[in-house]
Amino acid sequence: MSFFPEALPHAIGRLTPCWMPVRLSPLATPEPLAVLRPMGQLIDAGGPVIVVLLGMSVLALTVVIAKLRQFASLELNQLRTVRHMLALHLEGESTQALAVARRCRNPAAAVLAQAIRGQCQHLPTAMVREEVERASHVLVVSLRANLRLLEVTASLAPLLGLLGTVLGMIKAFQQIAQAENSINPSTLSGGIWEALLTTAVGLSVAIPVVAVLNWLEDRVEHFTHGLIDVTTRVFTTDLSQDQQVTP
Repeated sequence: MSFFPEALPHAIGRLTPCWMPVRLSPLATPEPLAVLRPMGQLIDAGGPVIVVLLGMSVLALTVVIAKLRQFASLELNQLRTVRHMLALHLEGESTQALAVARRCRNPAAAVLAQAIRGQCQHLPTAMVREEVERASHVLVVSLRANLRLLEVTASLAPLLGLLGTVLGMIKAFQQIAQAENSINPSTLSGGIWEALLTTAVGLSVAIPVVAVLNWLEDRVEHFTHGLIDVTTRVFTTDLSQDQQVTP
């Protein structure tokens, strides 16, 4: 084995295991924008419909990430603390219940605190309930914000993909009409798969959006039921237990 510098790469190549890639050659260095080539080829094949679908997918992904961060910061699943507040209030510890509300990040705690303050201040029950219902409605609307955008994306993405397929098929049959007797099967098949590409992209965008949208709506619905339960029990009496009847 030669120990000259020019022989060093060949020696290392022989000593390197077969499972370890060798990156000494400058020809093996990947281009920085090589990962964008498939995206450019996809846009060239699908046309403007693919661009619209990709834009919708990026927008939907942004909304999903924002909603996940919002739900995580509000601790929507942590209704145990809110129910603990209700139990304290029903036991006559309203001051302690309000102290717990100030430390809880779940927005249901703030709405329940309004109901507790109204009762502690001996305000009319109808007025307090109306204010609690208003606050609950505002809260649920804020939680459902931008979910409509996901619904539109889930509905329009397959239709846009189908539109791209129809336009591509029209273009393919125009080529057949212009070719007359000299029809090239490869040209025809290439036009058809390019036309079907937009439908595949549209479904690929719509399917995960529908799945995530249903999961987010289920979270909001579960929270809404819990919110209505705890706020209603402030003004009502628990009838699930047998009460002593006075003769």
